Amino acid sequence: MLRPIARTCSLLCLTALCTTAFAADLNFAAVENWIKPAPGSATIGAAHGDVAVSSNGDVYVSINGPVNGGLQVFDSSGKYLHNVPNAPNDLHGFVIRKIGGEEFILGASVLGHSVLKMKLDGKITMKFDASQIPDDYKNLNAAHPVLLTAVDVAPDGRIFVVDGYGRDFIHIVSADGKYLDSFGGRQAPYNFTILHKICIDTRFDPPQILGTDRENRRVVRMSLDGDILQVIPEMKRPAAVAVFGDLAVIAEIEGRLSFLDREGNTVMTLGENDIKEQTATNKVKPEDWRPGILTAPHGLDFDTDGNLLVSEFNEFGRIVRYDLNQ
Repeated sequence: MLRPIARTCSLLCLTALCTTAFAADLNFAAVENWIKPAPGSATIGAAHGDVAVSSNGDVYVSINGPVNGGLQVFDSSGKYLHNVPNAPNDLHGFVIRKIGGEEFILGASVLGHSVLKMKLDGKITMKFDASQIPDDYKNLNAAHPVLLTAVDVAPDGRIFVVDGYGRDFIHIVSADGKYLDSFGGRQAPYNFTILHKICIDTRFDPPQILGTDRENRRVVRMSLDGDILQVIPEMKRPAAVAVFGDLAVIAEIEGRLSFLDREGNTVMTLGENDIKEQTATNKVKPEDWRPGILTAPHGLDFDTDGNLLVSEFNEFGRIVRYDLNQ
């Protein structure tokens, strides 16, 4: 379904835009210099990962640099707290989800070819190794048969993980880490080209999957069984997605966020960068960062107050924060 032409809003004054089911004006304000790196560090470190917020407001950031790599934790004011024990430094995509009344981190380790489920204190409670995936869904490269990039968990406990840097299949794993099934890939009807990240879209009953098919510049909505329900085109290389109220927010690596309603229409954009050379690159230096203007958004999440955190692909590490003014 083709969507209407997007309406681009002012960065700091996003008003009078809402969906029929999310009847509230959204007004986000960029917060400058809110995050404080670990003591002795000038920046948080090279980031090619994700961000997630726990229910108490702590912000978890995946860092793949040699210093303080892994999962860094900051409080809601941006103060560095600690690193999560046992977290690898290649969690390209991870989420924090409440399961059985307790919050867990579920993350996809790219070079570890695995999915980890951890408590917030770092205790590993489940590990799914990609060796369980049938060979029909793997690369011929023995060193990297899969390159898992994102993960989410459905309300029924099934875990969905995408091989976004491999062959673009979505693999289904049981709650206790057993391989169940696969769908997707690069062939028809899916034709994915870097299905970068996914999320379980709980706006619908039953829940659905939203996938960011990056190099095809589209978002694909699917059932949990893999049926294609909708294709949303004309995105700026979508890289990640999160659900906020009745909206799905797409992080586009060419320097923009797009807010989509339940029908897939763009009702708002945020943080769009008008300097092409500053987008889709991890080389933009801190002195060239502009408040609230994105360069390469790579992951995103909301806290319980509706404030938006965006993790960028950046060799220095950048987390852009937008506070929701209500």
